[in-house]
Order: sequence, then C-alpha cells, then structure tokens
Amino acid sequence: MANGPKTEVNLQDAFAGESQANRKYLAFAKQADKEGFPQAARLFRAAAEAETVHALNHLKALGGIKSTRENLLEAIGGETHEFKEMYPPMIAEAQQEGATEALRSFTYANTVEKTHAELYQKAFDVLGQADAQFDYYVCPVCGHTVEKSVPDRCEVCGAAGSVFILIK
Repeated sequence: MANGPKTEVNLQDAFAGESQANRKYLAFAKQADKEGFPQAARLFRAAAEAETVHALNHLKALGGIKSTRENLLEAIGGETHEFKEMYPPMIAEAQQEGATEALRSFTYANTVEKTHAELYQKAFDVLGQADAQFDYYVCPVCGHTVEKSVPDRCEVCGAAGSVFILIK
C-alpha cells in the first residue's frame, strides 16, 4: 500500500527524530556511566534500542530498505553528498564564526565521509566475493574507518591506533 504525501513526510520526520533520539540517548548513557550512574546508563541504552526499533520500522514503511546493491549505491551517494556539498559550507561558516569545536567536528566528519564513500564503493565492487571478508575498525575520536588492520595513529585526528574499535 502506497503512502500519501503527508504520511511520507511524517515517516521521514519520525525516522529522523527516532534516529536522533537513539544517538542522543547513547551519548547520555556514556555520560551516566562516566558519572557512576549505571542504572541510568542502562535505561538510556534500553530507550536507545527502542528508538532504533521505531526508526527501522519507519524506514521500512518508507520503502527505504532495498537490495544490498541498491543500498550500497544509496550509501555512496549519501556520503558523497555529505563530503562534497553538505560539510564544506558548514566548515566555512564555522571558520568564519570562530567556532573551533564545531569546525573540528565538521572537518573530521567531512574527511571521514569521503573514506566511507570509498569503502562503500569497494564493497559494491567486490560484493559476493568470498575472499572479501575482513573486519573494520573505527576511531572513537573522529570516526575514521579503516579495513583489515589498525594504523599506529589515526590519519584524521592523530589518536592512537590502540583506541580504535573493532567492528565485526
């Protein structure tokens, strides 16, 4: 059954809101853990997971989950848009306003989004090949994503390779 135009917009808004709530609650959980409030942290993580369920249901209702090939192509397009069109003006405005923390955040993201587009393209190119199986690692400071092995230092932010998070 097709969605009407208002329902389509509502699903998109709900997906965005639930996705943001998930990320915000995970950040709140880390802060609660840091402050020594494990029960509050567990509640934030539980709510974050529930928000993920809601977001995925909305995305499914939008018809936003397709074949892996189509999803990879969409991801390449989205990441490319971010590093070519979205972040450059944000970086320029943050520089102009002297917003150093925002500038660092935007610059890290812009650099890493280009890497993500490249990684998605590589995955698309080898999709289904049995020998194309390996782990990814993510820098917890800037989000830089690497495949197969951890660098000595993050090439984006300089963080020690030992802090990279293994993603399986």
